[in-house]
Amino acid sequence: MPNVDADPLAQLRNRTSAKWRLFPDDVLPLPVAEMDYPLAGPIAEALHAAIRRSDTGYVAGSLEVAEAFAGFASARFGWELEPSRVTSTADVSLGIVETLRQVIEPGDGVIITPPIYPPFFDLAPEASGRIVEVPLLGGIDEGWSLDLEGIDATFAAGARAMVLCNPHNPLGLVHPRAQLEELAVIAARHGVTIVSDEIHGALTRTGVRYTPFLTVSDEARTHGVTVTSASKAFNLAGLKCALVVTASERGDAVRAAFPYEVEWRTSIFGQIASIAAFRDGDEWLDGVRASLDKNTELLAQLLTRHLPGTRYRIPDATYLAWLDLSSLGWGDKPADRALEAARVALSPGTDFGAEMGRGHARLNFACSPEVLAEAIARLGDAAERTP
Repeated sequence: MPNVDADPLAQLRNRTSAKWRLFPDDVLPLPVAEMDYPLAGPIAEALHAAIRRSDTGYVAGSLEVAEAFAGFASARFGWELEPSRVTSTADVSLGIVETLRQVIEPGDGVIITPPIYPPFFDLAPEASGRIVEVPLLGGIDEGWSLDLEGIDATFAAGARAMVLCNPHNPLGLVHPRAQLEELAVIAARHGVTIVSDEIHGALTRTGVRYTPFLTVSDEARTHGVTVTSASKAFNLAGLKCALVVTASERGDAVRAAFPYEVEWRTSIFGQIASIAAFRDGDEWLDGVRASLDKNTELLAQLLTRHLPGTRYRIPDATYLAWLDLSSLGWGDKPADRALEAARVALSPGTDFGAEMGRGHARLNFACSPEVLAEAIARLGDAAERTP
């Protein structure tokens, strides 16, 4: 499978998205989770065709995009889902919030597992819930895992839902099926809901397979709600289309209780692009995954050469690297020093959890090898200049 190559830097700087407008032109921007690859041809053609026919109105329900996703999920993951049990909405965060509104009461605890995607800290409060942190166990050297005993105890103490990140951002952790099965047993024991964000599911490293939560057991299907999207795998974040998926009468009741505007907030361009991605984007996606595989290995080599004290574990999924930069002596937020001294923008680790993120940063390696090499070389030069 041929790689999909990133666009040249000069061309990328013509984009108007956040990654390319938040920083001056002398900065290499590697924090925002956008990819530097060109849009997949079938998606571009589908969007151009929509423009040609002036197809810019409201979405006409969720069925067509649900059917497209069902075919994709079956082929990619062995996940046989029912399109009638899928509701589209604008994005994954909105889908999580609206699901939480249906399964918790104001003030109820919602578990998250730092270090975690920063908006997770805000989603439960938006749904009138209360964040309860149960940090992951382990670390870069040995790998990470869910603290199942801690989760069980937190549900026993009164929490009513958990937002699972599967695969896990920023670590690239693919949760093992056995752990997901045990999590489902815990959820059933306490009568709670697991809301599983699976937006990175299609971005696994070659040879790694992620397990959709709703496939692991009857308990998972009863107590789980999955929210996913084509947006990360196909770089469609700005087109606003996500899917809320259920697999039981209990889950169906959650979707049925959504205000009708939840579905209507879906962008028609987002649906059109997602349908094209799910139906015709396989070749492009495999090419991107091949490029990402090479970049994960390249990053390890570059860190050894330029920043030998940095600790990094090759992720099993996503295009995000979690870097322990503590050895540089750049303080709790080394991303600040990276931007100031190296003109490389990274995501501060403390945004992912104040305690576990100290001395860490997240780097987006969905870029060209040349940009990645330049970024790490700049960081190495800045480290050498550090007193």
